[in-house]
This record gives sequence, structure tokens and C-alpha cells, in this order.
Amino acid sequence: MQLLQNTRRKLGEYFLKKELANSHRNSIFQNFEKSATIGILFNATNQEDFELVKKYVNYLKGLNKKVKALGYFSKREMPELTYSKFEFDFFTKKDLNWHLKPDKDFIDNFINEEFDILLVLDLKDDFPLRYISALSKAKFKMGNLTADTEIYDMMIEVEEGKGIKYFLKHLDHYLMQLNKNF
Repeated sequence: MQLLQNTRRKLGEYFLKKELANSHRNSIFQNFEKSATIGILFNATNQEDFELVKKYVNYLKGLNKKVKALGYFSKREMPELTYSKFEFDFFTKKDLNWHLKPDKDFIDNFINEEFDILLVLDLKDDFPLRYISALSKAKFKMGNLTADTEIYDMMIEVEEGKGIKYFLKHLDHYLMQLNKNF
């Protein structure tokens, strides 16, 4: 079973590299205060992480930001959740093609949305989230420090064992620091 998963991921990596070769994006940062639209990508499998992301979305909305969050459940079925359908969309393993590419219209819409800032809250390097973040047309992308340094415009190193709460705290700190400097 692990061999099959590795093969699917390798194929996914191959097709992602082909798509990246044909896409072009200019990184543009405007300070956080002037940023109107924010996209958030996250793994929604853990209920506690999902609740933290919901709170963060509300916090950003309180700062007059238009926020769209896309969550991934690394299971075949999505559990019953309470959330705003206006700000959140979700996909599951059922929504991936054979080489792990997310395959839904609303995901393509998210990729093509030119967010001022895309925040990728993926600490596990889930391939479907990496695929979306790599192809996203967002003007500025922030995420966890990974081996794929070409995906993000700014990365934050999260110590092993630290979770989304730690990551969000540091992400917010750096967004505010950038706000002062730009």
C-alpha cells in the first residue's frame, strides 16, 4: 500500500512540475494593512486546528479583510461541521485524482483567485495543499519552511511538535512586522 502511495505522489510531483513550468506569477507584497483579500489553505482533519482557523478567519474579518479558506480532510468523507459556507470550502481524498491532484471547480477557482496574501497553514506537507499553493495566483504566499522553497515568498520555521496555534501566532507577528516596514 505504501508503494502505491509513493507512486501516486511521485506522479503528482511530476505533473505539478510540468504545470509550474507553464505558469508564471510575479510576487508582489503590499503591507498587511493595505491587503484586502486573504486566502487560507489548511488541513482541516484535526478538529482543534479547524476551530483555531475559524477564529483566525473571524479575527481577519474583524480587520476588514475579505477571507476565503480552503480546508483539506485527509479522509474519504467529510465530518459534520459548523462553518460559514461563505468563507470556507472543503475537499477530501475523494476529490483527488489518481496522482493526488485536487479535482473540483471550486479548487480551481481558489487557485485562480489573486489574493493579496495566501497563508498556507500546512505543517505536514500534504501534497494536495502543496499543489494548490504552488499553482496559486496569489500575489504573496506565506507558509511553513519546507524543502520546496520556491513555492513561498516568505516562510516561517515551525519547530517540530509545535502546532497551528504556534504557527498562527508567529504568522501574525511577521505580518504585523511587515506592515511596519512596507
